[in-house]
Amino acid sequence: MAYIEPAPIMDKENPLESMMERFNIAAEKLGLSDEVYSVLKNPAKQVIVSLPITMDNGKIQVFEGIRVIHSNILGPAKGGIRFAPDVHLDEVKALAAWMTWKCAVVDIPYGGGKGGVRCNPREMSKGEIERLVRAYTLAMIDVFGPDKDIPAPDMGTGPREMAWLMDEYSKAQGMTVNAVVTGKPLVLGGSLGRTEATGRGVMVSALAAMQKLKINPFQATCAVQGFGNVGSWAALLLEERGLKIVSVSDISGAYYNSNGINIQEAVAYRDSNNGTLEGFKGAEKLSDPAELLILEVDVLVPAAVEDVITIHNVDKIKAKLIVEGANGPTSAKADAIINEKGIMAVPDILANAGGVTVSYFEWVQNRLGYKWTADRVNRRSDRIMKDAFDHVYQASQKYDVPMRIAAYIVAIDKVAKTYTYRGGF
Repeated sequence: MAYIEPAPIMDKENPLESMMERFNIAAEKLGLSDEVYSVLKNPAKQVIVSLPITMDNGKIQVFEGIRVIHSNILGPAKGGIRFAPDVHLDEVKALAAWMTWKCAVVDIPYGGGKGGVRCNPREMSKGEIERLVRAYTLAMIDVFGPDKDIPAPDMGTGPREMAWLMDEYSKAQGMTVNAVVTGKPLVLGGSLGRTEATGRGVMVSALAAMQKLKINPFQATCAVQGFGNVGSWAALLLEERGLKIVSVSDISGAYYNSNGINIQEAVAYRDSNNGTLEGFKGAEKLSDPAELLILEVDVLVPAAVEDVITIHNVDKIKAKLIVEGANGPTSAKADAIINEKGIMAVPDILANAGGVTVSYFEWVQNRLGYKWTADRVNRRSDRIMKDAFDHVYQASQKYDVPMRIAAYIVAIDKVAKTYTYRGGF
């Protein structure tokens, strides 16, 4: 039976179509040739595998695994592996393309890739997840490689899963290959500063944008949607730099305190409460979690999932600045209204690129066999993020376009020029 891609949910925009809408606008601004346009809009490789796993009850369950390499023109593909029940090919293709643009925006020598396994890790035991990771690694043994395709954690995976992936890959090669994957535990070659890297990049991007908008951090309010790794670190680091975080949310709901939430207390509570803010006393629980997005704040950080700012709620957004910690939190159809309202949106491919930047540092350290200090990692990451913001801002001024389209222009221009210099394929 031929593989049939499931249709996207009707009230949710297709992430691949959203990405392509922005890509098309930027390509037109650049005057991209038909040849380069055709190369860049299509993934270089798509791999779909079946993964039979023996579950704890003795029965065999077959999972679907996907890996998409969008581009390897700039270097080896780079991108996370997502374990989630709603993973589908269009989503993975969009995320792989986003990784290409993200790496190009921050000027690191990677192409874009992404992977996913359709499963629910919350309903699986540690042993079942380990067997699934190892089976996925073996199925992708000819795809992965420190010079070909370097995976990393994403939704539903973390350092533990990356350790299993590295081990399984290394067994197949007959030697330890720690540079095949990033986001590993420190003892296996992980980098200092990696855990907070994405949230730190959001903080650097937010402060750079606030400077352009003349917003004083010590008088600014902020709401952060999502209190996982990215959201909680972004909130913590923004609070340290003077912002008042008045609202945060996670899977249990949204919480609000007009006097500001103590983020250190919120993180400590979450970590001691099975990873959720349920029952947190330092803020009032909002009746509707979506209220967080339309609060009267200076800075809004969507750091959860895709398509949370859409044509259905964008009219009600009051923030002066949106800094995207998540991948694709704003639908393409909402972009025009954001621009009309005069809101600056620092796009995902720029704002959350701190994670892949420090993943690159981890790969470099693995290749060198030399570990950097946390200070060196943070200093270099901050500089790369600030330089990337400045380049995108300059492009937005030059082409008279919003920051999102400017980021795509910077990225596509770099990849297209590299393709042209290499002489095509």
